[in-house]
Amino acid sequence: MKRILFQGDSITDAGRNRETLPESNAGYGTGYPSFVAGRVLADHLGSEYNIINRGISGNRVVDLYARWKVDCLNLNPDVLSILIGVNDTWHEKSERRNGVEVDRYKQIYDMLLDWTVKTLPEIKLVLMEPFVLETGAVSADWLPEIAARGEVVRELAAKYNAIFIPCQQIINDAAAKAGAYELILRDGVHPSVMGHQVLADAWLKYAGSLI
Repeated sequence: MKRILFQGDSITDAGRNRETLPESNAGYGTGYPSFVAGRVLADHLGSEYNIINRGISGNRVVDLYARWKVDCLNLNPDVLSILIGVNDTWHEKSERRNGVEVDRYKQIYDMLLDWTVKTLPEIKLVLMEPFVLETGAVSADWLPEIAARGEVVRELAAKYNAIFIPCQQIINDAAAKAGAYELILRDGVHPSVMGHQVLADAWLKYAGSLI
């Protein structure tokens, strides 16, 4: 059996059912993990694939680290996909100012990946770049910080021999074709159904070789 695990925040969570068991091939939510799962399972009918979504809305990298043993390492995935970072900025912009600065984001993300590869040395990693569009909740002052987080993810992907998915450029290109940012990211952060399909197509393009 090949086990694929998706980790992240609300973009990955996408309203998933948290009551599903890891082996059930269910509870994907309505976002890109669901679209990827449908394609993979349909293309490999009769094969033993187990696809799990453990994204949790609101998560920052520190939240991911806090639940990593139970929600990742104990599941023993063959392929691990991570999309995290937008809340590390967004939560700082809120009244609580509970974000994670870029240097600490890099430190914790690096620790998380180091822990993962030491515990699961055969694991294949897919790191998705965090992304936004300047609309809805997102103002121009977000953009440099999100870009800096994207560069962190690119560097960590190189360090850990992971597949890097350049989501920001992919989302930018899709928004340009659509003619309106809101058609791809409804509030500048959360994808529409079209945005999720764009992410799923990108995931399969970049990481499909691991299936």
